Amino acid sequence: MALVILAAACAPHSPATTPMPTAVTPTPDNHPTPLPVRSPYSPGELVNYNTQSGDTLPALAAHFNTAVEEILAANPDLPGDVTTLPPGYPMQIPTYYVPLTGSSFHILPDSEVINGPSAVDFDIESEIRRLPGYLAGLSDFAYKRQRQAWQVVEVIAQNYSINPRVLLALFEYQTQALTKPFPEGDEANYPLGVEQTRYKGLFWQLIWAAERLNDGYYGWRTGTLREFELTDGLLVRPDPWQNAGTMAVHSVFAGIYGQEDFDRAVSPEGFYGTYERLWGDPFSLEVHLIPGNLTQPDLALPFVPNRIWGFTAGPHFCWGTSLPLGALDFGPPSEEGGCVPSAEWIAAPADGVIARSGEAAVVLDLDDDGNERTGWVLFFFHIASEDRIQEGTHVQQGDLIGHPSCEGGRSTGTHVHLARRYNGEWMPAGGPIAFVLDGWVADYGEQAYQGTLTKGSKVVPASDIPSAVNRIIYELP
Repeated sequence: MALVILAAACAPHSPATTPMPTAVTPTPDNHPTPLPVRSPYSPGELVNYNTQSGDTLPALAAHFNTAVEEILAANPDLPGDVTTLPPGYPMQIPTYYVPLTGSSFHILPDSEVINGPSAVDFDIESEIRRLPGYLAGLSDFAYKRQRQAWQVVEVIAQNYSINPRVLLALFEYQTQALTKPFPEGDEANYPLGVEQTRYKGLFWQLIWAAERLNDGYYGWRTGTLREFELTDGLLVRPDPWQNAGTMAVHSVFAGIYGQEDFDRAVSPEGFYGTYERLWGDPFSLEVHLIPGNLTQPDLALPFVPNRIWGFTAGPHFCWGTSLPLGALDFGPPSEEGGCVPSAEWIAAPADGVIARSGEAAVVLDLDDDGNERTGWVLFFFHIASEDRIQEGTHVQQGDLIGHPSCEGGRSTGTHVHLARRYNGEWMPAGGPIAFVLDGWVADYGEQAYQGTLTKGSKVVPASDIPSAVNRIIYELP
């Protein structure tokens, strides 16, 4: 029998917050001319840095090869429990020099990589059809049905939460698919120029790009990205002043090019120039996605009280196999393993409106505007078709959403997959803004799918093997 008892929420978790110093007007590096030249620094030398949207102390410590404690000592106005830093906040950071860092040129703001507020009014179909390129005539089989090119771009942008503009600009930079009427050679099969058999076709080309974009973006965002390896074996260390959106683009071109072509692609005359010709200066479209000291709203556990569920997977991929490790899995009670129908109910962890329901997914929008690109949203996956809640439904915490299943992708057993986004950006499950459900705080394990939930003195490890070890007791007071 699959395990875990969950009980209803008593007092909701309210994370303590500490007032932040007032941020100044943001002054991002963007694309200054001439570009700054980084000279060697003495160990621990203080350098000036204006914070960017989504910056955290652990990530900055990784970028500048220093420690959080040293940053706090150099910036005594910063509270030690700050989650995210306000954009434009001037800091001094003690750096320990790493030689041979890459370009300081900022290609895209973060909001032009994330499917967030700046993408709300972007019409993918109209943009593709208004241009004479061959992309408009392509189609492919994607997620169990044939789709036109704009629909393939749309579903990839939606599932990976990537701004469709960056995907279209990649097509144009690589093969001029938006403006060239007829493909040359094998471009119809490889419109992004990734000529690998396993990525043949429009859908798989976009999967490749989406995975690289998210790995670069969230690797930089969390501080785990230290270097790129180009196709010729050259290692490129990112400039510490870089931003996550630019690192997403670097990640794509690192997987395609050696040094000469990579340097051209990430220069002002490369991908940035293509983007500017299509839609103007990308920084004129910038939206700061993450405010200072962002905290998660109160969330209950995602099931009906007084039932036994299992914590079956710790922090892992929100979608596909790319970063961040932002999702948690829970399995319902069952007398048999594997993919079996379940009568157990998934319940809304908070009030909101259902912004999307279909293809095994349910998106709960917590700011109640019905748009999953803005504010906090919860993403549920592997939701059974039968009894699945309808799009547009307003719910209160505890209302029924649907049943867990194996629908929608590969799975070893019936479960629900749960992740968070803020302004379109996936939230890592651990770290400064950890996933918290009725006071249970998520933390990472040694690798994806491992990890723990902790509440007070209780620690529950994730396990896909039902046992007493991975039970969560969700008790009514």
